[in-house]
Amino acid sequence: MMNPVLETIRQRKSVRAYEDKPLPEDVRDMILKSAMRAPTAGNMMLYSIIEVSDQEAKDKLVETCDNQPFIAKAPLVLIFLADYQRWVDYFKVSGVEQLCIEKGVPMVKPEEGDLFLACCDALIAAQTAVIAAESMGVGSCYIGDILENYEIHREMFDLPQYAVPICMVCFGYPSVKQKERERTKRFGEEFIVYKNQYRRLGEEEFKEMYAGTHKRMMAGSADKRDQPSVGIRMYKRKFSAEYAVEMRRSVRAILDAWIA
Repeated sequence: MMNPVLETIRQRKSVRAYEDKPLPEDVRDMILKSAMRAPTAGNMMLYSIIEVSDQEAKDKLVETCDNQPFIAKAPLVLIFLADYQRWVDYFKVSGVEQLCIEKGVPMVKPEEGDLFLACCDALIAAQTAVIAAESMGVGSCYIGDILENYEIHREMFDLPQYAVPICMVCFGYPSVKQKERERTKRFGEEFIVYKNQYRRLGEEEFKEMYAGTHKRMMAGSADKRDQPSVGIRMYKRKFSAEYAVEMRRSVRAILDAWIA
């Protein structure tokens, strides 16, 4: 038997086109309240959420996040930040800086491990918000491109050193076409879930893993001879694409700023 929570998880799909109507305030509040009940490391809540309601800012995000027009039309746009700034500020307010001076030791600053932990908190909160929204009939779409153009986003949202955007999510009621659209398929469990240790896949297993998805992945190709496999298409479309190059540059900038 499928309980409502499992059914919500099973039916969820990314939604990039929304009905032209706002989310009721109580629905918006429930999405945010649900996010804030997400699991968090040590109950520290190492994340912050920026609700982007200003239309000019949403229009700008269309440009900085790989030219995705639906961002500007989404009724609710939330940016989830990995945030250690709040704790660094609280440590100072609490007298930690003076304590370190008295003890003759340097005050510890956030490092790479702290950023990774804060990223986990932010992403868990985001996914909790997504499931809560889905349960109320509200569609959503993750925008990983918020990782690009760090310097622009830092200025747009007045971000301090230890608060960085990790993901953005658009929310809205799905259009009729989006409701009827088939969910994307996932790889089989045997290719994803391992017992006790990691297992690398062989060529035949990759063929089996992608069986039945090749035509779908190649459907948009203008020249199928130029892209003879799913692997080549994904490499060109995703891994080596211009936006991926910019994302890597931007993330390096985030790391440099974090540990400066």
